[in-house]
Amino acid sequence: MSSRISTFGRFNYLNIYAYLLLIMGVGISFLPLYKVHWLLLVAQIITVIAMLHVSVKIFNSWGSKKRSYAVLMERNRNGVREETFKEYMLAPCGRLLVKIVLSDLGERHQYKKLSKMYSITLSNCINAVKESRKPKRTVVYVAGKKVGQSEDKQN
Repeated sequence: MSSRISTFGRFNYLNIYAYLLLIMGVGISFLPLYKVHWLLLVAQIITVIAMLHVSVKIFNSWGSKKRSYAVLMERNRNGVREETFKEYMLAPCGRLLVKIVLSDLGERHQYKKLSKMYSITLSNCINAVKESRKPKRTVVYVAGKKVGQSEDKQN
């Protein structure tokens, strides 16, 4: 069982939402809304920039996806632990990652159970955003000794 995810096919699969936003942004940019009213052109430009910005952010998260894949593979090597997938099941991109991890573990059938357990609802999304805004503390241990500590302050 390898904890490597670096393949072109998986890159494309995990970034499908980025591709969709990119295509939609380019498509919207070709609409001739300036002929209707100049304010529609302003709205069009803002929408295209927002879509392209989010698309680039998703593409740039590839390193994070590789780390998350390795973490999930390691945590679930001896059996699927549902609680380890909670964070990833609350976002569409994370669900794609969960599908790949479960497939590599040979536990594809577990996805249906996880999707029922962690359904995407507005309240779940709001709670996930609130949770991600809390400061996190990281402590590093080497050979059982504490060697470093950092506090991630998010504003």
